[in-house]
Amino acid sequence: MVKYGIYYSVPLILAGALMGDLTPSWMYGLPFYILALFCLYFFRDPDRAIPSGNVAVAPADGKVVAVIPDSAGANRISIFLNIFDVHVNRTPIAGKVSCVTYKTGQFLVASKEDASHSNEQNIITVQAGDGTKVVFKQIAGLIARRIICYKKPGDIVEAGERVGLIKFGSRVDIFLGPEWDVAVKVGERVSAGASVIGKRKS
Repeated sequence: MVKYGIYYSVPLILAGALMGDLTPSWMYGLPFYILALFCLYFFRDPDRAIPSGNVAVAPADGKVVAVIPDSAGANRISIFLNIFDVHVNRTPIAGKVSCVTYKTGQFLVASKEDASHSNEQNIITVQAGDGTKVVFKQIAGLIARRIICYKKPGDIVEAGERVGLIKFGSRVDIFLGPEWDVAVKVGERVSAGASVIGKRKS
């Protein structure tokens, strides 16, 4: 579990206990206990089996809502995370973090296409030893108002390594260059670090 689950749940449990103590029945504190359980569930952080080989793994849990090619043969894959998905983000490939850029923005519904360029976001670039570069964005949504990134430029990461999280509903976009074949389609659900979303062309 991510530490933020404890930070949110403990005050809620205390509030529930206080409400039960100040009212005729402990049942008055039940909404606080339910919210505390939800926070513990939301901030779960399960271990994942990371695939090997020349592949890019999903940076987030959720539903693929867009696969959009450009004229240069690259593709943008967008993953929407609802409040019931695991919100810990992972790096798609191993390599060196060459750039981390934070951009202010709006808080549109994260499942909408406009969120990709208009919402608050954190842009992470990872470059492999052979020069391959993958860019992905942590994008805030309507509810999410806090993007957390554990990494900084110069850090070395393994494929599927945890790099941060986005609190509550959100979106993650990943950009794969023309050297990658996309391995997912719109409507498919993926798991961060475990699902292959791209395969290197031979």
